[in-house]
Amino acid sequence: PPQEYKTQSLGSGFIISSDGYILTNAHVVAEADEVIVKLSDKREFKAKIIGSDKRTDVALVKIEASGLPKVTTGDPAKLKVGEWVAAIGSPFGLENTMTAGIVSAKGRALPQENFVPFIQTDVAINPGNSGGPLFNLAGEVVGINSQIYSRSGGSMGLSFSIPIDVALDVSNQLKANGKVNRGWLGIVIQELTKDLAESFGMKNTNGALVAAVEKNGPADKGGLEAGDVITKFDGKPIIVSSDLPRAVGAVKPGKIVSAEVLRKGSSKTLNIT
Repeated sequence: PPQEYKTQSLGSGFIISSDGYILTNAHVVAEADEVIVKLSDKREFKAKIIGSDKRTDVALVKIEASGLPKVTTGDPAKLKVGEWVAAIGSPFGLENTMTAGIVSAKGRALPQENFVPFIQTDVAINPGNSGGPLFNLAGEVVGINSQIYSRSGGSMGLSFSIPIDVALDVSNQLKANGKVNRGWLGIVIQELTKDLAESFGMKNTNGALVAAVEKNGPADKGGLEAGDVITKFDGKPIIVSSDLPRAVGAVKPGKIVSAEVLRKGSSKTLNIT
C-alpha cells in the first residue's frame, strides 16, 4: 500500500499582541497541515494561519490565549549601519538561542524580492532562526530574520531581515482581508547606468529607466513611454530602480498617483491610476 510520510519543519516567531497574534515567515508555515506554537514557558498551542504573503515572506498566525507577553516594535528607519542588534530563534532546534552582531547595510535589494528593503546584518542566523525577531539595544523588534547568504547552509555573516514596518503593514492586511493588495504599474524597468544617464543628458543616475510598457496597462493608459526615467512616484524619490516596485506596491489599487519622469531631457508629471 502507498505509505504516508510525516515531515516536520522548524522556525521561529514572536507575539505581537497579547491575544495571541504571532508573526513569522511565510516559508516557515508554507504547506503546513498543522502549526504548533511552543512558547518559552514550554506551553504548546495549535495555531491557525490567518494569512501569508510569499512576496514579502511574512505570515500571521493566531493561538487561542490571552494575557500573553508581547514584543515592543521599533522604527527601522532610525537604525544606523554599525548599530548593535540581536536575534532570538531556534537554530538547528536549539530553542531560545540569542545571537548578536551589527547592522551591515540597509535597504538591500535581493533578486526576486523587490518588495522588501532588507536590513543586512552579520548576526549568526541559521536554519530554525527564520521568522524570529531582530532586536535593537532598546529591546525593540526592528525586523524579522528571513534569509541568509550561504554556500554551506550555515551562517556566513550575511543575514537579511524584513523591516518590521513592512511586516506589520502586511500583517494588518492579512488580519483584515486574509491577503495583501498591491498596486501594479505594467512596465519593465532597468537600472540607470552612468553611460545611459549621460546619453539622456542627466547629471546623476537617480531614477528607474522604463525599458518596456505593457499595452493597455496602467502605465500605458497614464502616458508612460519606454525610455522615460521615473524620478519620483507617489511623492517618493526613486534613487535606484529597486525603489520603484516598493513605491508602486505600497499604493492601493484604484488610487490616482503622480509620477515625475524625465523624457528627452525635460521633466513631466503624469497622473496614473
